[in-house]
Amino acid sequence: MKRVWKQEVVEEVKKQLWLAGPLFSVGLLQYSLQVISLMFVGHLGELPLAGASVASSFASVTGFNLLMGMASALDTLCGQSFGAEQHHKVGIHLQRAIFVLSFVSVFVAIIWACTKNILIAIHQPVPIAEEAGVYAFYLIPSLFAYGILQCLLKFLQTQNIVFPMMLSSAVVALLHTLLCWVFVTKSGLGSKGAAIANSISYWVNVLLMALYVKFSTSCEKSWNGLSKKALQNIPEFLKISIPSALMLCLKTWTFELMVLLCALLPNPELETSVLSICLNTFGIAWMIPFGLSCAASTRVSNELGAGHPQAAILAVRVALFLALVVGIMIVLVMILIRKIWGNLYSSETEVIKYVEAMMPILAISSFLDGIQSVLSGIARGSGWQKIGAYVNLGSFYFVGVPSSMVLAFVFHMKGKGLWLGIVFAFIVQVILFGFITIRTSWEKEANKAAMRVNDIKIPPELSKGDPTLPS
Repeated sequence: MKRVWKQEVVEEVKKQLWLAGPLFSVGLLQYSLQVISLMFVGHLGELPLAGASVASSFASVTGFNLLMGMASALDTLCGQSFGAEQHHKVGIHLQRAIFVLSFVSVFVAIIWACTKNILIAIHQPVPIAEEAGVYAFYLIPSLFAYGILQCLLKFLQTQNIVFPMMLSSAVVALLHTLLCWVFVTKSGLGSKGAAIANSISYWVNVLLMALYVKFSTSCEKSWNGLSKKALQNIPEFLKISIPSALMLCLKTWTFELMVLLCALLPNPELETSVLSICLNTFGIAWMIPFGLSCAASTRVSNELGAGHPQAAILAVRVALFLALVVGIMIVLVMILIRKIWGNLYSSETEVIKYVEAMMPILAISSFLDGIQSVLSGIARGSGWQKIGAYVNLGSFYFVGVPSSMVLAFVFHMKGKGLWLGIVFAFIVQVILFGFITIRTSWEKEANKAAMRVNDIKIPPELSKGDPTLPS
């Protein structure tokens, strides 16, 4: 019996690592598109770089993160349908998600078209606002591609088809570098050339993924062509997709707020520079648990959809174990490189010393974020997005942000205080998500998944108070 259990654990570890590795690569390659764009724009001067940076941040806050969050509803819907072997429904969920996200993108595009006026209204310098407005306007086509791409990626991920996603993302990243060289450096288009290159790259990725879905034998069961059923049950999709978006946005908006608060600190140039380095480092480190989070979401949703609660429990335990191992490795690396890391970003001694002092705090926050990322993945796979939105609201806006402001401005801890507030938010997140996960009745979750897959309304007695109540 013990040997069988060990074999099951080893098999689950293999399955999750098989998913996590390529998904980590996809996340990193997708992230690299914006980085490559800004690198090319940076050679045009300070004003184009500032405008493109502000526009990219504005686009992420108002559009990209929103669409990524809404597409995460497919973690639950497609993942559980695939586990239940209702393959045709996986394709219907994909079409419904693309329709809804494309509709939402129209309204986001209107906001992006008004970027200049919005930035001026919040007292951004006029030259930067004008530059950002142009960049955001030319970025609008990428918005529609991004929403469709996120749906396609989730569609494939929940069916455990990850290597085509990785290959497509790698090809597009290489193409994007060439496009930026042509449109930014050679064509004379300037910063808007980078935005155009972004749009082309995203649409090429959509085309590659769509062709794969259309012609690959791996998707022949889940893709049966366009269906009118995709226009049905849209309210049910929104019940999951809106909380999914809030789960992600409530977290990412906090970091944008930290940047704004930095400007109010003494010596804002130094504080903003160091915070920018910390955010960049944190973003790179986050890519590893991001892969584990997606793998956990897929495994849990598949097993719940298949009606295997014990297998779902095993997937949860393995995912958390892997998160702990990876988190410890990240902490060790950050501690080891703390004295040299700042040199990669600046030659100023004051900045380098400040980054060195921040690295232990950054290591702790990355460790905690890795655990909560996996717990959030488990929540998405189980369909707990509404609960997750409440957890993130409480963690960041009732604990994190107030703590950051008190530590930074009352106790005069400056940038360290801002980041320690984020650490407190992560601690609360881990405690709440951990409590919910431990107290979950996985048999009930499997029953709820069966009802969800078969379009049966989940009764209040099953959903109310669950998953925080045991059976």
